[in-house]
Parts: sequence; structure tokens; C-alpha cells
Amino acid sequence: MATMVMESIGRVFISRQQIRQVPRLLTEAAPSMPGTVTDSEVPAYFRERYVSTGYRPLDQSWRYYFLSLFQRHNETLNVWTHLLAFLLLLVKLRQLTDAVDFVNDRHSWPLLILVLSSLTYSGFSVLAHLLGGKSEMCHYLFYFLDYVGVAQYQYGSAVVHFYYAVDETMHRSMQGLFMPTATILSCLSCLGCCYGKYCNHTQPCWVRKVCQVVPSALAYMWDNSPVAKRLLLWSNDDLAVAYHFGQVAFFLSCSFFFTFPLLEHYLPGRCDFVGQSHQVFHVLLSCCTFCQIHASYLDYVHRRQLYLRLHESGDAALFVGLYVFTLVGCALITAFMLRKVKHVLDFKMKLK
Repeated sequence: MATMVMESIGRVFISRQQIRQVPRLLTEAAPSMPGTVTDSEVPAYFRERYVSTGYRPLDQSWRYYFLSLFQRHNETLNVWTHLLAFLLLLVKLRQLTDAVDFVNDRHSWPLLILVLSSLTYSGFSVLAHLLGGKSEMCHYLFYFLDYVGVAQYQYGSAVVHFYYAVDETMHRSMQGLFMPTATILSCLSCLGCCYGKYCNHTQPCWVRKVCQVVPSALAYMWDNSPVAKRLLLWSNDDLAVAYHFGQVAFFLSCSFFFTFPLLEHYLPGRCDFVGQSHQVFHVLLSCCTFCQIHASYLDYVHRRQLYLRLHESGDAALFVGLYVFTLVGCALITAFMLRKVKHVLDFKMKLK
């Protein structure tokens, strides 16, 4: 017994020793990491409104940008908010696999699509904020991937809401129309976001916001219409409705902070590292996602008799196919927009 205790203490001691060595190991790995620079030292397309300091210099090694995960700059919290969300989503997926038979139960596939699409958008967001500052081409590449992730999440939201949250009347009127329309709106959202980013070269900032917000708003209203009807018919016997209310409230709040950077506008220079509206947007969006996943799980468990009656056995496989179609469509849109960006960058190089 004493031997086992000593071995346990030894393992704890070794773990603490290793943890204490992390700062030194990071310093040795990056002994000369460049410091951050001001907005006047980076190109205009890298600058965020009302954020004047904390930018990372361009054209450094990949190692520098990966290690900047542990550096203080104006993207640090944007990276960590969605990185932590990504890790928590992995934990959530592990918990769901213990309770849900994703392999043999086709009716669980919409829930799996939602979780996978949530992992996609949070993972691509981490890459965009961590690596998008290396060069202009990397900036567009990783943010276009970020928009692909957003489109996948929109589709994932649509499929769980139509599969689990819809009622019989709405299902009868929207069957055969809801999911194809959601697929098209997801692709249009990806196109709008990519085009808005591409317009950085020639158009004012509000044009980018309109291109990003309007298609996404249309997709959100369509995808969440079954939930909106549930909320209008609020019932205390409905176990999931409180979480549906939570996801709507969190999403509307995060949309506000995404559209209007009020914090840095009214506190210029004080939110360069902590307190940016986009950081608040990340946190609220992550809360929205976890509320949505839990609400969908509750619907999957407690509304089973309803969705078994509404959906045919092949519907789940069809929706998986539409998910793949959405992914391929967004990939083609991204490739097309990257080609346009490359033409612009090549033209700029010729002018130098």
C-alpha cells in the first residue's frame, strides 16, 4: 500500500515538474519571437476597426505563428475562445457517443452532423485567427475556410431543427423544400462572406459587413423557423424549449457584437488585447452552440415518436448526402474566390 502511495506521489511530482518547465521550453523553442506592431506597420486589409496595436508582423515562419498561440497579441483571445470551445465539443461528442448509437441509429445522424459541423466551424476559426496573419494569401485562404465552417454549421442547424424540432403542420407544408433551400442558403452564405472579404481591396468596410450579414441572416431565419414556432407555442412540459430559447438569445446577442464593434469604438486603445467585440462574439456563439446541441439531444430522446412518424427511413441518409453536397459546393466557391484573389495579388506584384 505504501509503495502505491509513493508511486502516486512520484507521478504527481513529475507532472508538476514538467508543467513548471513549460515556460522555459517555450522560451527555448522561440528565443527571438518578434514583438507585436501597430496598425500602421501592417497592410490595410489586416487592420481591424478601432484596434491600433497588437498586430503580429507578416512573413514570419510557420513556427512563429503556431507559437504565437502563447504570445500576447490582438488575436490571442480570438484563438483561445474557439480552441477551448473545440476541445469542449470533443468532450461533448465523447459523452454523446456513450448515450447515442450513431452507427446503427440513422435517426441520430442529424445530431451527429450538428456536432461535426460545430467542430468544423470552431476548428477553422482557430486556424484563421492563428495563421491568417502570415501573408495576404494566407489571410484569404484561412478566412475562406472559416466561412466554409460557418456554412457547414448553418446546415447542421437546419437539419437538426427540421428533423427533431419541427411540428407536424410545418413538416407537412415544408417537406421536400426545407432542406434543399437550407443547402442553397448555406452555400450563398459562404459565397457572400468570401466575396465580402475579397471586396477588402476595392470597397469600404460596410460593404463587407453587408455581404457577410445579409446571407447569414437569411439562412438563420430559415434554419431556425421550426424553433421559432416552438418558442411561440412555449410549453412547460417541453424539456428542450428552454435550451432552444437560450440558443436563440445567445445567437442574437453574438450577432449584435459581430455587426457592431461597440466596445473598441467607445474604448479606443483599451480593447486591443482584451475586450474586443469579436471576442465576445466568439464566447456567445460557443454558448449558443452548446445550448443548441443539448436542445437537439433532448429532442432526439423525447420526441422520438414524432420524428419517427414524420421522417421516412431514407431521410437521414438524404440529409447526410446534402451535407456532403454543401461541403463540396462551399469548397468550389472557396477555390473560385481564391483564384480571383490570386489574380489580384499577381496584378499588384506586377505593378511593383
